[in-house]
Amino acid sequence: MERLEGLGAKAHNITLSRRQANPFSDIRYCWQIFRIVKKNKPALVLGYTIKPNIWGTFATTLARVNSAIIITGLGYAFLDNKGFKNKIRQKIVQLLYRLATNANKFVIFQNIDDRDDFVAAGCLGNLDKVRIMNGSGVNMHHFTKVPLPDKPVFLMIARLLVSKGVREYAAAAQQVMKKNKDTVFLLAGYIDEGPDSITSQELEEWQARGINYLGPLDDIRNAMIKASVYALPSYREGTPRTVLEAMAMGRPIITSDAPGCRETVINNQTGFLVPVKNADLLADAMLLLANNRALREEMGKASFRYCSERFDVQKVNSKLLDDIGLSASL
Repeated sequence: MERLEGLGAKAHNITLSRRQANPFSDIRYCWQIFRIVKKNKPALVLGYTIKPNIWGTFATTLARVNSAIIITGLGYAFLDNKGFKNKIRQKIVQLLYRLATNANKFVIFQNIDDRDDFVAAGCLGNLDKVRIMNGSGVNMHHFTKVPLPDKPVFLMIARLLVSKGVREYAAAAQQVMKKNKDTVFLLAGYIDEGPDSITSQELEEWQARGINYLGPLDDIRNAMIKASVYALPSYREGTPRTVLEAMAMGRPIITSDAPGCRETVINNQTGFLVPVKNADLLADAMLLLANNRALREEMGKASFRYCSERFDVQKVNSKLLDDIGLSASL
């Protein structure tokens, strides 16, 4: 709250259950937003992530205020269709999104694949509302370029979810450590709730096999300074923020050839793209960088340049404000 207010924003506390699928809780959340919007009468309400996107739009529609939403990725609830309950949940989410986007002035995506899949699922009918942004951008004055350490040190930062590719990271690490004894593997993040989460037992087993677990981090920069390569073998993203932060700090990237992830890497120049759910090819890419310090340096410099050209937050925000017609009002 204090940090937001320090930036000149007025913050409001609202009760939101991020994971729980409780319609009464969601309706209460919608009502709370409605009351704030009705009282403050903003020119535009910008939603971000699934519940604020859907219920925030319903609230702003009731308050007769324009709204826009940012689709930061098609997450687990949207994509997983295994089992009857998941299929029903998916259909409900898609219907709610269709109702919301009918009312939105703009629908903003972080990559083309998400836009295409969102439209194919029937969640958006009017393509004139679509805008594309290069992720959320990265503050390159906060995440500054620093020299790579001499040794091959790999880092992954993520919620410890199966869909983030954390199991593939752990499996690939085992292969690499057997072939290159100097290699170090770092893992940071917290165990999330829900069916997609890994277990505490899995994490303990990985630690016993040599992976250094750093726990959740409020500031990732110290961990990134220790790393010479950043890896995120996620199954799908909007645009992964930690990858952008690693690029801004001059780290080569290994990530998945998957929506959202593939946009952050020029394959074989700023890092490597590997197939989703393939620990063996992930390990191969890791070994190439682990065994070649000069290649790490070269790719790290190229990664930084690519980040500066495409993902600098000043450039991203400026384009977004232009796209939704707010630049003239600032």
